[in-house]
Amino acid sequence: MSSVTYESILEKTRNVQLLAVSKLQPVEKIQWLFEKGQLDFGENYVQEALKKIDHFKTIAPQLRWHLIGHLQKNKVKSVVGVFDLIHSVDSVELAEKINSEMDKKNPGQKQKILLQINQGAEDSKTGFTEENLTQNWDKIKNLPNLEIHGLMSLPPLHDDPELTRPYFKRLKENLKKLQNDRGQHPMNQLSMGTSQDFLIAIQEGATIVRVGTLLFGERV
Repeated sequence: MSSVTYESILEKTRNVQLLAVSKLQPVEKIQWLFEKGQLDFGENYVQEALKKIDHFKTIAPQLRWHLIGHLQKNKVKSVVGVFDLIHSVDSVELAEKINSEMDKKNPGQKQKILLQINQGAEDSKTGFTEENLTQNWDKIKNLPNLEIHGLMSLPPLHDDPELTRPYFKRLKENLKKLQNDRGQHPMNQLSMGTSQDFLIAIQEGATIVRVGTLLFGERV
C-alpha cells in the first residue's frame, strides 16, 4: 500500500489518535487497514462517505467515521448522528443548523464537533477567524445539542513542515483560552497535522492527526 508501514506510523502516533484519511480511497484499502486494527477514518465528501459507511455498517460496525471536509448546510440533515465527530464546523450558522437537525433527528443526544479555524486567512479554506470565534463563543457553546470537543485547523501548506509549527502553537493557545470558559463542553482535542507534518503537530500538542497518503499511498 505504501513504502511507510502502518505499524511504523502507529508507533509514532501512539500517544494521539491516528485518523486515517480515506477520501477518494477504495473500500478495499479501508478494509486492509481495518484488518490491521485501524478504527478511525476521515472523509471529506458527504456522499462518498455515506456510501462507505453503509458498506461497512455490517462488516465492521465498530468503525468510527469522522467528517473532515467542508460541510454544506444543505447536507447537514444526512450527517448528524452518523459521524462520530465532525471536525469542520466553520461558522455560527453551520453550528446552529447542526444543533437544529440533531434536535429533530436524535432528540436528547448531542453531536460531537470541532470548530475549524482558518489560521492563514486563506480564501480557499473555510473557518472561523480567531476574533470571530471569540466574539461568537457564548452563542455557540450554548447550543444544547452540540458537544464541542476542541479545535481543528488546516494551516497553509509549506514545503518545509517546520513552517507550520507556529500555526500549531497558536491553535493550542486558542484552545487554552476557550477552555477557561468551556461550560459543559470537553474542549480537549486539537485536530492538526497531516502526512507532511504530523510529527511536528504532535510535538505542539495535537491529540488527533489526520494521515492519508502515508497510510494509503497516492490517491488515483
